[in-house]
Amino acid sequence: MNGKASGWLVKALAVMVLLIGLTILAGGAWLIALGGSPYYLLAGLGLILSGLLLARRRLAGVWVYAVVFLATLAWALWEVGFEGWALVPRLVGPAVLLVLILACARALAATPGQARAALAVLGVSTLLLAGTFGGALLAGRALSAPPPSGGAGVTSTLAGADWPAYGGTHGAQRYSRLDQITPANVGRLERAWLIHTGDMPRTEAARKMYGAETTPLKVGDTLYLCTPKNVLIALDPTTGATRWRYDPKVPDANIPYTAACRGVSYYAMPSAHPAQVCATRIIEGTLDARLIAVDANTGLPCADFGFGGQVDTAQGIGEHAAGMFSITSAPTIVRGVIVTGHQVLDGQKRDAPSGVIQGYDAVTGKLRWAWDMARPDLAAAPPPGQSWTRGTPNMWTTASGDEALGLVYLPLGNSAVDYWSSLRSPAEKAHSTSLVALDVTTGKPVWSFQAVHNDVWDYDLGSQATLVDFPTQAGAVPAVILPGKQGDLYVLDRRTGKPLTEVEERKVPQGGVEPNERSPTQPFSLFHTLRKPDLTEKSMWGMSPIDQMICRIQFRRATYKGFYTPPEAKGRYIEYPGYNGGSDWGGVALDPVRGVIVANYNDMPNYNRLVPRAEADKKGWTPRGQARGGAMKAGAEGAGDPQAGAPYAIDVNAGWRLPLTGLLCKQPPYGGLRAIDLKTGKTLWDRPLGSARRNGPFGIASHLPVEIGTPNNGGAVVTAGGLIFVAATTDNLIRAIDLRTGKTVWQDTLPAGGQATPMTYMADGRQYVVVMAGGHHFMETPIGDALVAYALPR
Repeated sequence: MNGKASGWLVKALAVMVLLIGLTILAGGAWLIALGGSPYYLLAGLGLILSGLLLARRRLAGVWVYAVVFLATLAWALWEVGFEGWALVPRLVGPAVLLVLILACARALAATPGQARAALAVLGVSTLLLAGTFGGALLAGRALSAPPPSGGAGVTSTLAGADWPAYGGTHGAQRYSRLDQITPANVGRLERAWLIHTGDMPRTEAARKMYGAETTPLKVGDTLYLCTPKNVLIALDPTTGATRWRYDPKVPDANIPYTAACRGVSYYAMPSAHPAQVCATRIIEGTLDARLIAVDANTGLPCADFGFGGQVDTAQGIGEHAAGMFSITSAPTIVRGVIVTGHQVLDGQKRDAPSGVIQGYDAVTGKLRWAWDMARPDLAAAPPPGQSWTRGTPNMWTTASGDEALGLVYLPLGNSAVDYWSSLRSPAEKAHSTSLVALDVTTGKPVWSFQAVHNDVWDYDLGSQATLVDFPTQAGAVPAVILPGKQGDLYVLDRRTGKPLTEVEERKVPQGGVEPNERSPTQPFSLFHTLRKPDLTEKSMWGMSPIDQMICRIQFRRATYKGFYTPPEAKGRYIEYPGYNGGSDWGGVALDPVRGVIVANYNDMPNYNRLVPRAEADKKGWTPRGQARGGAMKAGAEGAGDPQAGAPYAIDVNAGWRLPLTGLLCKQPPYGGLRAIDLKTGKTLWDRPLGSARRNGPFGIASHLPVEIGTPNNGGAVVTAGGLIFVAATTDNLIRAIDLRTGKTVWQDTLPAGGQATPMTYMADGRQYVVVMAGGHHFMETPIGDALVAYALPR
């Protein structure tokens, strides 16, 4: 390269260094004014000096930048140690710039010795950088997992050849006694069959609301599932061949936030002859709030159930727009009673439909009872002209059931307006974000346990509670494990609701827009929490130092008092964990024999803002059914929720992304998978879940097979073979993970997003693992309609 060309390259590099320096200097000064780190201002000054010297073709510009880089390396190690992902924005960009600047040293050097000195600096810096990331790699390796303490003995029914309920059983262990597939042979797992359900969105509006979250059932010689819009399908479990289909014809207008049917229920009439029509039946809830019963053998509606095989559960609900009141989760059937709640669109309006829980006869479809928490004496349908109490906490997820005790366990959500509590009744405040046990024969509450007092963080209970025989010094106790979105796992006596492990009321931050409404304490589980330490400025991330600096500024500008920061009206406030986890609707899986709880979880903050009523109205944020321009819904899930009837709407920045690159402000991982000792609550191992293959700046997939830990929706399944099967992540992979070590021992790329919980069964001598690959708009994974089955080669 001639001198003229190298001169232009040096000048261009000098301009780039100056611009970066000026940006970092300005941002660093702002950050210091907010009480943040002084590094950026000092680094900006160093970069400006380096750029000016380079512009004057002075070799000193190279040495100044080398000093800045070495100081940056020292600062990064001081601030975050050998945390690999935390080091990326601090060092990768500066290292690239170092290489470019040192490459100019030869053109600037007056003597060969100066050029060699520059190369020596490059060599030393490279060794230091390699040593730093090598140390991070070693520090990030999983330690050998200690063996679990063991189970308490298995007295409850567990799934085996069949998978007869959404959670394996109505006890929701998500565990199978099958052991044909093991860590030793899972590498030979292959696709046995793949079918397409044919239920795909027909319009662009519907595409933005699809998310097939189905977990099929397997009973006898048939597999049963539902599609996003409630088409019931029966399949041959060995080939995937269709046996029958039933389409309840749900209109697109009834799609709530997400077109999803998580599962169906199976019921066998106790005294019926096997040849009797509808002696065995499949029951599902629909997006337009119907309960439908069809013959398990033919798919024809059960004429003895309701009116022509269906029941309208919206009777007595009162006024509601299409999609405001729906059933998206599998009903639970205990002692012949179908127990269902409803997904009531939250964040829309205070006067939303009721969260009433209903119990229907599994044979006739007749309403046996209803539980309206604000009117507990009203066990039948309301009188004409009245409705169930509006705006009360609902159960949008699946209940668990104990056939022996005759109890159903309801994970309740929040009142209709999530982020404003002054309008709630005493009954709402007592039962929101609580696990409530009802007597299934009467519909009357037996006990209630509240996980969050007067919840204004949208920490509604989305996880189905898991039944277990919990080991204690006095012997096994019938218990229920309750996971929460805020990250805590509670172990309760399922007969009484009393905690079997310690729960401590701790002081939490006060203030916010409703200071008199905030509880001075909240219940903290001392058994186990999936929650990570509170965020700090150091937790901020990005693609480069500039990205990270911007996120640090945003962090410092927001109100953040730690866990349970009350909602604020002045600017943004940070909620961490965010409303999508801890543990969401996928729940936990439990190996009761080995005594191991398996929990996949999310680890992301929300960057929230309460929006004054007048501003929200000006933006056109209106409740469902009142959206301008005939829109199917108002706003995306959790963002721009109008909260009509309250003084504020809510803007939830669920991902807290940088506006230009689209990267997240919190450093990875964003989701993980953890194994927990059932007896002690101690972590056996913890690992990121989800690779970076579909993630990258500017929305460009990096294709890197690096476990960054992505957001995840859907649960895991554990088998007696010692494996965990889980999809859930945004990288479109399904994984088999060794339960003992936490290491991935097999994986496959799904044809769409795998936001569903897998299941497993035995048919014709082979163990199958099946997962729905339907994608999810909220998780930004590809939409599809594929059901995929895996098995070992014959």
